[in-house]
Amino acid sequence: MKTILFVCTGNTCRSSMAEAIFRNLIKDVKEYENVRILSAGTWATKGQKASGNAIEALKDKNIDLSSHISKPLTKEMVEAADLILTMTENHKMQILNVLPGSSEKVYTLKELAHGKANDINISDPYGQNIEVYKGCAEEIEAALKKIIEGKFLNNI
Repeated sequence: MKTILFVCTGNTCRSSMAEAIFRNLIKDVKEYENVRILSAGTWATKGQKASGNAIEALKDKNIDLSSHISKPLTKEMVEAADLILTMTENHKMQILNVLPGSSEKVYTLKELAHGKANDINISDPYGQNIEVYKGCAEEIEAALKKIIEGKFLNNI
């Protein structure tokens, strides 16, 4: 079984939304039935619920994020993952500073979707209004759709 790991800071907004959106996008795609999807945060506190606005933002997409529980990123999670998609370049660099040997499997979400573009970060909506969260969810979903359509996951 292959593992895809989404990473942000607190695992209550971006990476949790990415995990849930990705799960929803691939739920009926046969080639992804044996893919495990996880999320974690570089500074996450174990056991936190997803942000209320993150939960609300995904309701419009008929995705239920209410049962999400945050997890801190561990060395073991990084080592076990086949692909790690971070929300920012900073998250990527934090992982590579600790485990430089993982560089071939760590990308920012937008980097994998769009290549080395100028804007490869997903902005942090934490503490902002619902419209910012909805915009963030749209940005994540657009990148994930591009990754799926481009068959960028076929080699994991």
